[in-house]
Amino acid sequence: MPKSSTLRLDDALPLALEGYAWLPNRLRLADADVLRTRLVGIPVMALRGPAAARFFYDEQNVRRHGAIPGPVQSTLFGHAAVHTLDGAAHRVRKELFVGLLMNGGIDGLVERVGAAWQTAAREWPTRGPVVLFDEASRVLTRAVCDWTGIPLAPAEVPALAADLVAMVDGFATAGPRHWRARRARTRRKDWLATLIEQVRRGETKAPAGSAVAVVAEHRDADDTPLDARTAAVELLNIIRPTVAVSWFVAFAGHALHRWPAHRDRLRAADSAFTEAYAHEVRRFYPFAPFVGGRAVTDLAWNGVRVPAGAIVLLDLYGQNHDPRLWPEPYHFRPERFLDREIGPFELVPQGGGDPRTGHRCPGELITVALLRDLAVRLARLAYAVPEQDLGIPLHRIPTRPVDGLVIEVGPTA
Repeated sequence: MPKSSTLRLDDALPLALEGYAWLPNRLRLADADVLRTRLVGIPVMALRGPAAARFFYDEQNVRRHGAIPGPVQSTLFGHAAVHTLDGAAHRVRKELFVGLLMNGGIDGLVERVGAAWQTAAREWPTRGPVVLFDEASRVLTRAVCDWTGIPLAPAEVPALAADLVAMVDGFATAGPRHWRARRARTRRKDWLATLIEQVRRGETKAPAGSAVAVVAEHRDADDTPLDARTAAVELLNIIRPTVAVSWFVAFAGHALHRWPAHRDRLRAADSAFTEAYAHEVRRFYPFAPFVGGRAVTDLAWNGVRVPAGAIVLLDLYGQNHDPRLWPEPYHFRPERFLDREIGPFELVPQGGGDPRTGHRCPGELITVALLRDLAVRLARLAYAVPEQDLGIPLHRIPTRPVDGLVIEVGPTA
């Protein structure tokens, strides 16, 4: 049975200093899978493990409404977004994303991303060193806007990609990255709200079945359409997470550089191995450190009690490196996912549970599909990795290779 620990003093400063390692360190030192602490004075229960994930994603225990801090809503998710809803309101809004992201539409996005990658890759040999992270963000931006029906001229791609990256990059900091993210979100929300209004007035034609058309026509649980700004928020919540796959592409490149023995198997594009590789990249590398909600009522988990309204955190990074789930967790071994069925509460880089009904990211299938395809394309690319800083600092959230993974692409790409 998982052990528990007693109340700690406020952990806001250790969280800021340790980043991804904060919760795993605390739980390891306490020899526990649950602990109580405080963040800026607010009571917190922190959990880890598949059973804890099941507990966390039960809406009778933990809710999202009121749990996501305002600064995170103002940068990453947006106010009134699906992530902030619970119950019927969440389920009806979630159906919008499920219909777009999980019912056969992914193949079209993967095809567009592949075509955009090929176009970009033909230019890389002429440009000298390029930053894989930056190039991936532009490829994904170009493709996802085409897929969603958002009109975008080629010259507009770099600025939009930079704004979408900024929204993700600035959600967990109070410094310049945070304010850059807020400005980027405001700018792009206004832009997309105008697009939604133009579509509704018939001034702009949205492709039938596209995300723009579906979001513009969507009606919420109260049978009212989304106001234009909320519709813009949800459009951003389709294109922003897609561009966030840039982090995983950079991590895939980092893994190929550190463990080049996997390159031949990826080049062969064996479907089982490419999927295993995508899962191992998502497990091994740090993406989200934890997710949070608020206790619906007075809660107890393994003897640890927290009052109603307290923050409940699920340790994602720690669970993805728990040796009880993943033998030798700090070894990069895609083979661990071959012929293994993954439980809905085991591998949790993007949350746990059922993405169709719960708060697990519905774009997770897109992440895996894109990463499978782009890892093969990256393995087949002829490039060198020049001297650079390949460190991945755990105190920075979200982190990535310090130099973004610089590559020099050869003429045979």
